[in-house]
Amino acid sequence: MSDSYLEINRANWDSRAPIHARNYGIDQLLADPEALSDVVRFDLPRLGRLDGLDVVHLQCHIGTDTLSLARLGAASVTGVDLSPVSLAEARQLATRAGTPIDYIESDVYSAPKALGRQFDLVYTGIGAICWLPSIGQWAATVAALLRPGGRLFIRDGHPVLNALIQVELGPDPVDRAQQPTISAGGTQTLALELPYYEQEQWLAWHEEHTYAGDDLVPSPVSVEWNHSLSEIVTAVLEAGLRLTSLAEHDSVPWEPFPGLMSLDTQTGEYRLTDRPQRLPASFTLTATKPA
Repeated sequence: MSDSYLEINRANWDSRAPIHARNYGIDQLLADPEALSDVVRFDLPRLGRLDGLDVVHLQCHIGTDTLSLARLGAASVTGVDLSPVSLAEARQLATRAGTPIDYIESDVYSAPKALGRQFDLVYTGIGAICWLPSIGQWAATVAALLRPGGRLFIRDGHPVLNALIQVELGPDPVDRAQQPTISAGGTQTLALELPYYEQEQWLAWHEEHTYAGDDLVPSPVSVEWNHSLSEIVTAVLEAGLRLTSLAEHDSVPWEPFPGLMSLDTQTGEYRLTDRPQRLPASFTLTATKPA
């Protein structure tokens, strides 16, 4: 596949980075040397302490989660991202925090060559793999980066979430006569309208605002792909890793459907206000590389 998707998304994330740096709670992270980002704090029960581990964070963006990983006791932390502007923000944050973190500019698939070493933990945070065209190639990249006995940790948006759009219903759905909790006619709800399974062709989006901050994004075009849950699990297994856990969650740390979500101030996560049990909003998967 052409690398044009990298150029498009690099420009988009270069545009987002300064906006996110003003809206990601950096002052709070710097005020308390033990503070963790909301994302890593949510991950902590499954992630655990990282004492003595060599960690690589793929698609690290501006480094708030990367800094949080370092604060969990890792021996070394390396962040990887394709956006040089994001990495400049990440390096500045690490310097201000007084925390040694290596940052490498690379797309995900080129990371093994760019890094030239292996790690005890590959961490991929929320909202990452949708920017990659092949989940199989992603899993092979993870396997190449892991030492024998090393671990993969990924939490990301659920592929069901990624396949939904926000719509207004017309007449009452037929089944509402039997199940009155179903959304009534004239109300806002969610509909499966986008691909659930990985497709060869990308989905292109033109969004002048980002999810964090109101400033205009100078390069508003991005392209993405969805990957089904079975495709993700199968890719991990076919890469030679051993699946150790898979959990689904009803929340995400951004508001994908404005007006339909409520913020949990304790976790910084959003979930559906009405019947949140309807939506698998994110998932966590862990796996290990056989020793």
